[in-house]
Amino acid sequence: MSIQEQCEKLSGTLRGATNRAADLTGGGCALLFSSMPGSNTPDARTQLRASSGFGDEAAAAAAAAALISAAEKVLDGAHTLRLAAPPILGDRGTGGVTIHPLTCDGRVNGALVVGYPTRPEQAVFQQIAQLANSASIHLDHALISAELVELRKSLVEQESGDDDQNDELLQLSEALFAQDIELLRNNEKLGKIEKLKNDFIEKMSRELRTPLNSIIESIISVLAGENDAISSAAKESLRNALDEGTAFQRTLENILDLWRIKQNELPIEIREVSIAETIGEAIFSVQDTLSDKPVTIRKEIKSPMPVFKADLAKVNQILFLLLDNAAKFSEAGEIVIRASLTENELACEVTDQGIGMCSDDLEFIFDEFYQVDAGHTSKYRGAGLGLTLVRDLLVLLEGEMNLDSEAGRGTKVQIRIPVQLTE
Repeated sequence: MSIQEQCEKLSGTLRGATNRAADLTGGGCALLFSSMPGSNTPDARTQLRASSGFGDEAAAAAAAAALISAAEKVLDGAHTLRLAAPPILGDRGTGGVTIHPLTCDGRVNGALVVGYPTRPEQAVFQQIAQLANSASIHLDHALISAELVELRKSLVEQESGDDDQNDELLQLSEALFAQDIELLRNNEKLGKIEKLKNDFIEKMSRELRTPLNSIIESIISVLAGENDAISSAAKESLRNALDEGTAFQRTLENILDLWRIKQNELPIEIREVSIAETIGEAIFSVQDTLSDKPVTIRKEIKSPMPVFKADLAKVNQILFLLLDNAAKFSEAGEIVIRASLTENELACEVTDQGIGMCSDDLEFIFDEFYQVDAGHTSKYRGAGLGLTLVRDLLVLLEGEMNLDSEAGRGTKVQIRIPVQLTE
């Protein structure tokens, strides 16, 4: 692998580390300073390589400038530092800042700076420290790999190397091999953790669904009965409880569907589909999400639109999830859903004028449980599963999705699904 390819791969890893760190804080931010393969200047490790939780690159650069002196102290002392956040971080740093050195076998190659919106629990500190350790190994591995490439190149150019260079080459190879083993161990641990998480989610979802169904059925039964003993206020409370229970039930179903897809246990059932009726049902289903907000939904169905065959339940679920997301993140304006049929392909588009997403969010928007507004005081409720499930359902149906969004301007999602035209 060339040094340029190593840099590109490492850049993706470092961006992932800052995004994960900001996500763990629940609305904070992260900056990562480090050396890069091929960078041998004295100040290389103080260069900003990745950031997350900022509206744009300029905001991240300003925060980096305010924190670089503290980061340099950590780089020189190789110890973790906790301090009050500079004012420039605003709400992202209300709970303080930690700076973790990215060290490996005594080599300090960079620093991970994390800002917290509230004072975090010890478990979060530990997760951030583990994240910094993992980033340290990946970073050092890339730097040693680049050094090894350069040394081999030098030996080839000289056609024969002296003993000192050969010894250095051997030492670097041994260090690289040791890190390969460590990375494999980390990946194995992550695999086990992922399996335990999936098993836990599946079991808990099933255990919760049965009593929840009973509660919902009981509330419906009470509301449907003619009981004058129940006051209007009590009935309103029951309706609110029913809404909350139904939303929770839908979240559990989404979790189970994701689990079934991973286990290849969600079958495809082909039926006739009237897209006009399907869109109408999806629009009706999101009325509770819209509540009293001044938001309208308009549908545009391009003619001709004959009945076709596809997995009706999954098409319905995809359209509902997209509309529900649009409704949840729209405070006013219009949501437009469009549909057209070209040969054997259904094309749908959902456009809203909601809060939109910044570039940092777009990179991880399809991750399970990832939320655009992930703070503890989030006004937008949800589990962060909607777009993840849409993507997985589309993969199952051999469909495609394209998402465009801009913070403060809104979001547009386009999907394409193969269908069978009826005779």
